[in-house]
Parts: sequence; structure tokens; C-alpha cells
Amino acid sequence: MSSEPRSETSGISKLCERAVRSVEGSGAFSWARWLTYLGRMLRPALNDCCGVCHFVIIRLVLFCLICLPLGLWAQVPKAEAAETRKYAIEVAGVRVGTMTATRQPQAGTDVLYTLVSDVKVNFLFYHLKIYYQVNNQFRNGQLQLSTVVAHTNQGDFASRAEWKGDHYDIRADQYKHHYQATEKQPITYAVTNLFFGEPGAHTKAYAEYFGDYFTLSPSANNTCRARRDGREDEYQYANGQLVTIIKKNPLKNFVIRVLP
Repeated sequence: MSSEPRSETSGISKLCERAVRSVEGSGAFSWARWLTYLGRMLRPALNDCCGVCHFVIIRLVLFCLICLPLGLWAQVPKAEAAETRKYAIEVAGVRVGTMTATRQPQAGTDVLYTLVSDVKVNFLFYHLKIYYQVNNQFRNGQLQLSTVVAHTNQGDFASRAEWKGDHYDIRADQYKHHYQATEKQPITYAVTNLFFGEPGAHTKAYAEYFGDYFTLSPSANNTCRARRDGREDEYQYANGQLVTIIKKNPLKNFVIRVLP
């Protein structure tokens, strides 16, 4: 009598293992899928076994219902939380918009950087309206796809850079700026990266809007200057975090300050 329960126990354990493997192979764990597989595997054994074996099987089922799913959940890696930085955009001390930068780790080595800017300026005869969104998809530290969408009072514009395996196809169609090129060198650093730490040894940053590069040069007091085609932006850091950007403009500088 004592050998039969052990034999049944061994057989049921194998059935449970088969159920676990089936659930694992199907993707994300769910109670409904788990119970369906478990019931399907155990039905033949329950029909053919004796009373003592029923007791053993019930105990095994309880173990499978409680312990094994917890083990499956523990094996599922948790996604890293997104990092978000929020800023106020000011002109002459007046708040005219907001800017939000987000860094979202994804599956594997993928990281999605997003930058959204929303600006409305009305000073005398100077009117400006810009909604601007950048999405940069990195994999293994290399830019795979960059898209820019801009909605302004002068019209709608877009830029795009996409890695094709051995080069980037780059096209920028912005207000008074049109650019098309092929870039063979991998892009590993872009303007969006500047929002999540000082550039360190990086000497250039991909300018998503324009389709080419800003030249980066460090200066005193944890400041980095980004220059391109006669324009200059100043990035100021404190404790490794970007706190202020000064976008220099012939009419009036735009100052972007981190929000608490």
C-alpha cells in the first residue's frame, strides 16, 4: 500500500511539471491558463486512482496552485521604472511653456527617450506656437530610430533618422530647414541623452530636429555648451542632473528650468 502513493506521487509530479512547462512556453503567466493546463493534465490520473492516491493528489494540487505559480512570477524580470524630468520654459522671466523628458527602459537593451515641448509666446508683434515631440529608440547603446513631429503656427513639420543595418537614412523637413543625408557612423548619443546626465567624454550629440550634430564642449561650473551652425545652447548641471538650459535667441533667450 505504501509504495502505490509514492508511484502516483511521482507520476502526478511529472504531470505538474509538464503543465508548468506548457504555461512557461505560452508567455506571461495567468491563473486561468495555469488552472486549465493543470486540470487537463490531472484528469486521467484522478479517474484511475484509489482513495489514498486522491488524498496525495489533492495535496500536490494545492502545492501546484500556491507554490509553483509564485516561483513562475519570481522568474519574470521586472521592467525598470521610467525616469521623467519636467521643466518650465521661460522668456524674459515669464513662463511660456513646458518641456518633459522621459527615459523608458524596455525589453532587452532597448531604451526609449521621449522629449515633449509645448510653447506659446505672444509678445507685441512676436507670436510663436510650437508643439514638439522627439522619440529616440536605442538598442545596445545605438540609435535605431529617431522621429520628430512639430506642430507650429507656421505649419506641421517632421524629421526622421533610421538605421538600415549599415547606415542611417536621415531626412529633416522643418521650418526653413530641409536636410537629407546618409550617415554610416553609428549614433550613440543624442540631445535627449543630455537630459539624463552630463555628456562626459561625448564630443557631439545628434540633433534630432536638424538631422545633424551639435558639437559639445564642457566649460566651468558643470556646464556644457552645444554649438551648431552659429547657434549655441548652454546646459547646466547640479549633482549630475540637468537643471537649466539656456537657448540663445537673437530676440530673447529661452530659459528652461527644472521643476521641483
